[in-house]
Amino acid sequence: MTKNELIATVADKTQMTKTAAASVVEATFDTITSTLKQGDEVKIMGFGNFRVVRRAARDGRDPRTGAPVKIKASRRPRFAAGKGLKEAVND
Repeated sequence: MTKNELIATVADKTQMTKTAAASVVEATFDTITSTLKQGDEVKIMGFGNFRVVRRAARDGRDPRTGAPVKIKASRRPRFAAGKGLKEAVND
């Protein structure tokens, strides 16, 4: 499902216009993103948890040349599916 398909589905299920549904979807994504940028978690009961994990700096290899490369420390978003989502997918 693409973002546009998600917006169309939300609009259809809520009987909103596509413009209003697009605003809702964008606001949801923006809120999740800004919360994760602050280092906080987003917990949606029955759906899952979004969090940020820190990856330490490490040594890697350039796959073309095999030369050693330093990989900087970074923060990565992670999603863990909740019980309700897992059960819904496995039905």
